[in-house]
Amino acid sequence: MNIHSPNKRYHPKMAKKIYLKPTLVTVLTLVALYAGFTVFLSHPPPSVSTLSDPSSSRSLSILNSGDPKKTTVRVYMYDLPKRFTYGVIESYLRARGTPNAPFRYPGTQHSAEWWLFADLLREVRLNSPVVRVLDPKEADLFYVPFFSSLSLVVNPIRASNFGNGHVYSDEEMQQELIDWLENQEYWERNKGRDHVFVCQDPNALYRVLDRIKNAVLLVSDFGRLRADQASFVKDVVLPYSHRINSFNGDVGVEGRKSLLFFMGNRYRKEGGKIRDTLFQILEEEEDVIIKHGTQSRESRRMATQGMHTSKFCLHPAGDTPSACRLFDAIVSLCVPVIVSDFIELPFEDAIDYTKIAIFVDSASAIQPGYLTSMLGGISEEAIVQYQRELKMVKRYFEYEDVNGTVNEIWRQVSMKLPQIKLMINREKRLVKRNMTSPDCSCVCSNHSSSVGPLF
Repeated sequence: MNIHSPNKRYHPKMAKKIYLKPTLVTVLTLVALYAGFTVFLSHPPPSVSTLSDPSSSRSLSILNSGDPKKTTVRVYMYDLPKRFTYGVIESYLRARGTPNAPFRYPGTQHSAEWWLFADLLREVRLNSPVVRVLDPKEADLFYVPFFSSLSLVVNPIRASNFGNGHVYSDEEMQQELIDWLENQEYWERNKGRDHVFVCQDPNALYRVLDRIKNAVLLVSDFGRLRADQASFVKDVVLPYSHRINSFNGDVGVEGRKSLLFFMGNRYRKEGGKIRDTLFQILEEEEDVIIKHGTQSRESRRMATQGMHTSKFCLHPAGDTPSACRLFDAIVSLCVPVIVSDFIELPFEDAIDYTKIAIFVDSASAIQPGYLTSMLGGISEEAIVQYQRELKMVKRYFEYEDVNGTVNEIWRQVSMKLPQIKLMINREKRLVKRNMTSPDCSCVCSNHSSSVGPLF
């Protein structure tokens, strides 16, 4: 607008308003830019924080969006006497007459204890929910890296003699470990509530469970644990290490000619007795492969081939409600059919198992013709959808994946910290009571109902 136009009368007040508008806009823009720049300087975007000082009391690398003290759970790993860690591996090799074999943790389904130990020793630990500290005064949690599951199986069928008349004893190792711990300041401080143990084998640490029941226990299930020893409130359920090769192909049923596959020990104790009944029902069924097999290299080869070429994989209970074949099936993209009424499953806050597995109650599963009829009625499209879901969660069950099982276990452990602090503070004021039943506010029972096809 030309204020000196001959066709319009000039008014000073109008001119003042015209010049004020662009000036005000400019001032407001500058103020906004300054405020945004100030916020940017005071709150930089999240980045990977690398601490290069080897004497630092924190791990050398963590994914961090601020002060590590505020954003991650700090874990102190005990420097246990060697006999509780590397010494267990040495004893295992010596007991098998191979003391000069390459030194490595034996491949077993209960190898979580090795993976967590090795993870805390890494210099680079990206994306981990926990940070290792070397000063116990800074720790939120204390990790006890005893190889309890391997210690349980050090001795083969015949006892091992170590050349000096000494036979390896897992029971003695358990006792010695707890005797050692109970002399540590930080164990005594909170009676072990802020300590973490791996006891993945159902019988691991069985002699000392009552002495460590306050701690966070990393277990495969609660099948052999009393309600006052373990619960979902304080403990974490771990996946077994899968024992067969992962399936790296795409989803689809073209190469999966068998309807249902199972290979494992036919005769088990306790809840696993259902296996023999399932064998009797299914071994004559058409389009079903069910074989007795034990842990061996040849059995794993055959199981890999069977799971990779079948649409569904049967998962009956073992000696306890869980078994490693569930996780073999998951990494094989073979839809698990779970016949285990009291099974507990890992990472269930992150995974909806009804999208990746079919649950069948034991009473229905042992009805002749029930399983094959039900599974045969599931469409190819539904099977492929199950496989897509399996592929999405597969990394949760890959211990070797840098963003897989290990990080997820630490996430689960870190989530226990508020409850641990609550119990520690609460215990300071409570009067000791003699109770005949566990003092817990959790649901200590579990019974799975049948969950058929969703798709």
